[in-house]
Amino acid sequence: MAITAAEVNKLRQMTGAGMMDCKNALVENDGDFDKAIDFLRKKGQKLASKRADRDANEGVVIAKTNDDKTFAGIIMINCETDFVAKNEEFVKFCQSIIDLAIEKTPKSEDELKSLEINGRTVADLLIDQIGKIGEKIELTHYHFIEGNMNFAYNHHGNRLATIVGFNKKCDENLGKDVAMQIASMAPVAIDKETVSADVIEKELEIYRDLIRQEGKPENMVEQIAQGKLNKFFKDSTLLNQDFIKEGKKSVGQHIKEMDKDLVVTSFKRLMLGA
Repeated sequence: MAITAAEVNKLRQMTGAGMMDCKNALVENDGDFDKAIDFLRKKGQKLASKRADRDANEGVVIAKTNDDKTFAGIIMINCETDFVAKNEEFVKFCQSIIDLAIEKTPKSEDELKSLEINGRTVADLLIDQIGKIGEKIELTHYHFIEGNMNFAYNHHGNRLATIVGFNKKCDENLGKDVAMQIASMAPVAIDKETVSADVIEKELEIYRDLIRQEGKPENMVEQIAQGKLNKFFKDSTLLNQDFIKEGKKSVGQHIKEMDKDLVVTSFKRLMLGA
């Protein structure tokens, strides 16, 4: 049967699939829209299976807060090529997923994948994207922060984003500055007290090995290693880092100058390739 351009466009609006894919789906199913939709979904599932072992190292990272800043979310959706990652429709798709997360406040990646947009779960929509684009598409990270005041920062290009939470309401510019600090300086923890024991021991092992390679006396190894660890705490924990906007003071000092009772409660940072 003859398939009209209007019918093809209608199916495209319903599914987001390409024009030729929509036309073929309608032709294969004698113009039956329900069967054509199933046809396109099965195509996506088939492609997903074929591309499961492919590397998907490109993608989009987006962070956002709700209007009153009591909830912040951050996602990473990966694809195979930079061409797709920069595609306007793909970016809009990723934005629709973070918008859904902000609206529904899911507490896990699986919960986010089970949420629906227009009757389709996020998990199914990801498969639909595979059928539409022809690349491996996957939601690889989702994190959230709930609290009194949260901020989000999105770096240009959608490759890096951060969220940060505070114990109380605070100055908007301060929150944005701290979120940008996290993006720029990639701290591993809020303060040295929150660095995990595993990370500390790993750093110490590296320092001890390097010190011994330098030929330092064994009785000095531990002392030197501890000195290097303190330098690590200064460089790699948020509150002890030099504040990027004013290097003469630390982030912690800057926060206390703004509000002595303000505390950073949590942060998350996602970056493609990190």
